[in-house]
Formats: sequence, structure tokens, C-alpha cells
Amino acid sequence: MQAVAVFPRSRDVRLIDIPEPEIARPTEVKLRTLHVGVCGTDREICGFHYGTTPAGEEHLVIGHECVAEVVEIGPRVKGFRPGDRVVLTVRRRCGVPMCAACNDGRQDFCYTGRFTERGIKERHGFMTELLVEDQENLVRVPKELGELSALVEPLTIAEKALIEVWQVQQRLPWSCPTAKDKRPGHCHHAVVLGAGPIGLLGAMAFTNAGFSTFVYSRESDASDKADLVRSFGATYVAAGDTPAGDLVSRIGTIDVVYEATGASALSFEVLTQIGPNAAFVFTGVPGLRPKAEVDTDLIMRNMVLKNQVLLGTVNAGRDAFEAAVRDLVEFDAKWPESVRRLITGRYHATDFKTPLLSTDGIKNLLTFG
Repeated sequence: MQAVAVFPRSRDVRLIDIPEPEIARPTEVKLRTLHVGVCGTDREICGFHYGTTPAGEEHLVIGHECVAEVVEIGPRVKGFRPGDRVVLTVRRRCGVPMCAACNDGRQDFCYTGRFTERGIKERHGFMTELLVEDQENLVRVPKELGELSALVEPLTIAEKALIEVWQVQQRLPWSCPTAKDKRPGHCHHAVVLGAGPIGLLGAMAFTNAGFSTFVYSRESDASDKADLVRSFGATYVAAGDTPAGDLVSRIGTIDVVYEATGASALSFEVLTQIGPNAAFVFTGVPGLRPKAEVDTDLIMRNMVLKNQVLLGTVNAGRDAFEAAVRDLVEFDAKWPESVRRLITGRYHATDFKTPLLSTDGIKNLLTFG
């Protein structure tokens, strides 16, 4: 069967033939790949910035944003049957007995760093026609979502951020007053940095949770992305029109920042603007850039005197995957045209180089068959 793989030693990306996988354990499920989303991580792996092959192998099958159909189940599988649609979690446990997080099924908080990740670190990914996975790593999705299910994994980044923000903010009286027909975040302002797929999905998640949501990005106010942001009820703020230092005067008190750019200089500039009791969530991983000057005294003074929280989040657990499925169903009901505009390209596996070696569009999908 066909698979898309990188060969780090020869710095090559190829469509290869590999053996069809078979169920080897009673709790495993055999799946037919329907759609695999292409993201910045995949492109960086194809650029050989990172990505680790399984031990003893020369290649790594890539891809980690997958929606698939169940074709066969092991004898001890419960809750899944042929024909079901599923998405797959990405990170696998480190296996170290003393890792409390992995032993509790929360490998997204692994203490040892010895975890593996499908399509990224030491385990083959999902850009292949068929695959086998244990049932504990599958999350059912409604068939009605169709190809939108490929957005679940990138949406989990925002869902995990929201889960952590709500948990952290239990430290203080932060909940909004109960009001009829109001969502829980209705009295707060959220700023999303970046209008890529992670930022746009995050903006939808925060808007759906009731926050007054503002997307701050470099595209102009007349851009397609700005129009997309407005189409689901958020506000677009063009960086060219509003410097980061003027965000408060434009928005008002900033209660949450969801960073989705990997731009550290911008992020720390916006960090100086957040309000009392605010939470700032980092999700991006900066590349190698020249060092930026940061007013550390101002940041530290604000964090102490204003009870602010700065946190980073990566990967996601089952709770975030299940929340992403629920939210996508709501997005599709509330903003069907908007959420479909996030998927801007569909490519067959034989044309894998186009989405993997290009940054055009918002979310591109690869299909097999």
C-alpha cells in the first residue's frame, strides 16, 4: 500500500510502498484513511528541521491529523465497529513506571520526554492507505461531519488551552454572571494572535464559548481571512493598522490571549498589555530568529501585581479531542460556510508534494484511494 514518508539521511520525501498492517493485539482496530490534514509541523519535517524515524528504520511515515473509517476490529474491542468514523490521538505513553502523567493516560503532560508521536517522533504516522491502532487512541466522530473531522486534531490545541484556562482561573472569582442564552465566557475579552489554521480554529472555539474574540494578524482588514473572522462573529484587528501597544485602547481589557504564531517578540509585546487576573497561553514554537529585547521588569511587575498567569501547552489528551468533536458539530450548525472555508485544498496522495512543500491556503487535505 502507499504511504508518504521522509528519509532524513538522504533528505528526501517520497511516496513509497509498505506492507499492509494487520491486527496483532485483541484491542487493536484496522482503519482505512479518509483524510489527513497537512500542517506546519509536516512541512517542517519535510524540511528536515525535526522528525525522528522509528528505531532501526531509515524513513518516517508522516501525518498526524487523520480521520479514518473502521474496517476491522480485534476480539476485545468495545465501542467501535466496521463503518465507524474516528480520529486518532497523536502522542503515545513513554512507558517509564515513574511517569505519573503517562501512567494516568495523560501523555500530553509526559514528565520524561520519552513519549513517541505518530508521524513526528519515533512512530510512523497516518499518511498511508491503511493503519492499525489500539482502541484507546481512537475518538469517534459523527459521519455527518465528513471531511471537517480532519480539523479535530488542530482544534484540540485550542480546546486544551480553554480547558487549562478554565481550570487555572478557578483560583479567583473569574466566572461570568449566569445569564440566559449566554455562554460561560460572555463577560471576557479574548485575543487570538495569528490567523493561520490554529488561530482561526482557536478564534471559533473562543467565540463559541462566549468570549468577545479579537483576531490580531498581519493580513489587511480587507483580506479574505479578515472576512472569514467576521463571518463567525469575531473581530479582526490588522497589525498594520493597530500596533500591539494600542490593543487595549482598541479592544478594552484583555482577559485571555491565545498565541498561535510562534512569534516571540510580538507575543511578549502583547503580554505587557494584558489585564488584571489575565491568562496568556503560548502554543507556538519559535524558529531560530535574532534575539529580541524584552522589558522583563514590566512583565514581572505586571504578573505579580495583577495576578497574571503565563502558560504553555502542547499536544492534547482525550478530553480535548472529545471537546473538539463537540465544538466542530456546533461550528457546523452555527457557521457552516465559515468552517468549510477553513479547508482550502484537497489533494490525492500522488500529488503529496503540492500541499507539503507549499504554504498556500489555510488547511489542505491529503486523501488516498
